Amino acid sequence: MVGKQSGYLIIPLLQGFEWFDEGLQRSMQARGWPTLTRPESMIMIHVIQDMIRPSEIARSLGLTRQAVHRTIGQICEKGLFELRPDPADGRGSIIVLTPQGEAMRRDAQHIVGAIHRVLEQRLGAKPFRELINLLESDWGPVAAIDPADQPAD
Repeated sequence: MVGKQSGYLIIPLLQGFEWFDEGLQRSMQARGWPTLTRPESMIMIHVIQDMIRPSEIARSLGLTRQAVHRTIGQICEKGLFELRPDPADGRGSIIVLTPQGEAMRRDAQHIVGAIHRVLEQRLGAKPFRELINLLESDWGPVAAIDPADQPAD
């Protein structure tokens, strides 16, 4: 991760996510798992968190249903997902991990734990725990800034 300070929180947050995702992807590939694109990885994260309806995932990611369905189709082609009719809504579908997808999930959980340990060693136990606590805390509703709020000249 780049050590340059920008003064904008969004940049180190994104860099941290990219650092973590890259480590996870490289580790998964080293174990022979198929490469996932960033959109595929994001959908996989949602499914592992029990968000199994494509429409919910689309809303969460701010993407169109078509884009999410296309990406889910790519994951199905890799043998990790199946789309099944939604028992609660006959018009919709749900995502189910295949046995291969379940095995991949288990490997990913193991790797995530190992990456946590590496980061904890690098940052120190207390800063690592503080980082997690801050990121997991309730940030309140989304901050939408009024257009009338203009920067000072």
